[in-house]
Amino acid sequence: MTEYNKVPEAIDDKKRVKEAFEWVEVVVSAMIAVVIIFTLLFRVATIIGQSMENTFFEGQKVIMTNLFYTPKAGDVVVVSRNAQNNAFSDDDQGPIIKRVIATEGQQVNIDFETGVVYVDGVALDEPYTKTPTNLKYDVDFPVYVPEGHIFCLGDNRNESLDSRSARIGNGGMIDTRYVLGKVVLRILPLDKFGGVY
Repeated sequence: MTEYNKVPEAIDDKKRVKEAFEWVEVVVSAMIAVVIIFTLLFRVATIIGQSMENTFFEGQKVIMTNLFYTPKAGDVVVVSRNAQNNAFSDDDQGPIIKRVIATEGQQVNIDFETGVVYVDGVALDEPYTKTPTNLKYDVDFPVYVPEGHIFCLGDNRNESLDSRSARIGNGGMIDTRYVLGKVVLRILPLDKFGGVY
């Protein structure tokens, strides 16, 4: 009787060990998949500074991708540049986040008195901006965006170091090779989780 009872227990133990190994295999496979996805397809970025308020605030986390990506007007992009994400310091080496206003071949003009931005002579409807575009740096307008470049502005126009400054990119124009990706999703804080517009 005792021997008979031990056999099913041994089978149950083997079954439990096998199931445990299967679960470990699933977890490891999932972790590898996540690493591959976030290395090759998506990246997480943390917002630093005030230049994209009220669209993004300091400390929020976003997901970006550059898979088959070509910048277009209205996109929010992360750019690898030697400028901090605000108008008061440029000693940081981190990337910046900005909104694409114009792409190659387009003309940009800004009326700094009214704060209105024009692309190819048409005033932009910009409900995402925190303030009108009144702050002028050292780029003279109108400007034409050269081939392979984009013109970008922060949504918080009077707190953003962007394509109005010759310190960004090539005289304000950002080479598309420096675009790390398009921001597609805000992931933190959770109450702000969602797509980016």
